[in-house]
Order: sequence, then C-alpha cells, then structure tokens
Amino acid sequence: MNLVVKSALAGLVASISFGPVSSFAQDASCTCATAYQGVASSIGSIGHANGDVMVSQTAGYGPAKAGSPLDFGSRVVVGAKGSASVNVGGCSLNVPANSSLDISRVENKICLKVVGSEQTAAIGDPGDKSWVPLGIFVGMAGAAGILAATQDDDNGVSR
Repeated sequence: MNLVVKSALAGLVASISFGPVSSFAQDASCTCATAYQGVASSIGSIGHANGDVMVSQTAGYGPAKAGSPLDFGSRVVVGAKGSASVNVGGCSLNVPANSSLDISRVENKICLKVVGSEQTAAIGDPGDKSWVPLGIFVGMAGAAGILAATQDDDNGVSR
C-alpha cells in the first residue's frame, strides 16, 4: 500500500476516533422538552427574576423581569447573586446562580437546556486538561506515520 494512502487512512481513523461525541449522537441533553404548538407569539415567559439576571433580546441582553417573553434562541443568564424561573409550554424550570438557560427547537419540540457554571471553560485555568485529546491525537498520528514509513512493501525497487 502506498505511504501516502496509509498516512491518510491513519489520519482519518484517528480524527474520527477523537471527533466530538455530539456529532455522532442526537442531542438529547434537554433539561426539559415540551411539544411545540406553533404559537405565533412568544413560546414562554420568565416566571421570576431576582438579582443578576439578563435575557437576550433583539438588541442584545437586557435585564430580565417577571413576564418577559421568551422565544426560540432566547437565553437567560443568571449571575452569581441571582436566580430565575421560566415557564415554557409544559416546562417550569428554575435557573440557579452562575448558570444559563438556552431555548431551541429540536424537530417538533421545544428544548430547554440549563447549563451550569461547572460546564463553562475559563481561559488560563491551571486545571484545564483540554490539551490531552490533542496530545493523544498527535502521538497516534506520529506512530502511524513511523509505522507507515518503516513498513517494507516488498516492491523489489531496492533489490
């Protein structure tokens, strides 16, 4: 087998192996899902907002208030000294401090997803190990390259 083909194949296998899981699986990570009824106006609203709570609007983010309308693409962001609740369809969710809630449409359902601060990344975090998958990939790609380069194809050119 040609060296270039072997290297390309090894790279393809390695990139598929270390690809993001979400690209292979259907996103079933909704905190709450409810049926979409095709409502023309907003799909929900903020139940209560205490402290540091912002909601996405057409012109950016603004302070959230009880009764503020929510629609697809809305995001409710709660700061360190805040809390909120939302009501969308059959879902009533509390959004705790240091978290956010995203509203999206998945097929014919409304998906509400609460993302906590433990799932957000910080730049320069000393405990951040996000380089580990890259290191594994580089090591496997290097090993595949060495194996491909040193394999004897027994093609008789050097005889």
